[in-house]
Amino acid sequence: LIGKRADSLYEAGKRSGAWIKLKLHHEQEMVIGGFTDPEGSRRHFGSLLVGYHEKGNLFCAGKVGTGFKGALLKSLATKFDSFKSQVCPFKNLPETKSGRYGAGITASEMKRCHWLKPKLVCQVKFSEWTRDGKLRQPVFLGLRDDRAAGKVVRETPE
Repeated sequence: LIGKRADSLYEAGKRSGAWIKLKLHHEQEMVIGGFTDPEGSRRHFGSLLVGYHEKGNLFCAGKVGTGFKGALLKSLATKFDSFKSQVCPFKNLPETKSGRYGAGITASEMKRCHWLKPKLVCQVKFSEWTRDGKLRQPVFLGLRDDRAAGKVVRETPE
């Protein structure tokens, strides 16, 4: 979306404060069903595996790997200890291929994932849903204690 001052003119090849790009984001709650190992300098965990309920099943909507600060990573990892599970809670995993941008969770990647009982809910900001039902550019905003995990469904814009 482009915003501009009403009295401004288009100037080819130039940037000014008269025309600005406005990014639109969506938000919704997601159920946390697992996490990946940390990589590089990150500690505690890498990305969260999040999803939503549909027809009584939990479907994976992708990985959320940004929006965390050091103290938050540690507190979430500690909270995860009481929700650990040996079973993947997502109905649509494993995926057959890694996805266009490598975000798919294949059987070989699932071996490196840690599963959680689907009880924790978080708020996520994202740019859009992809054609294959994944979140594009998701950002963790925080935990939601006010929402039951079983009530989290994929929201559709009106």
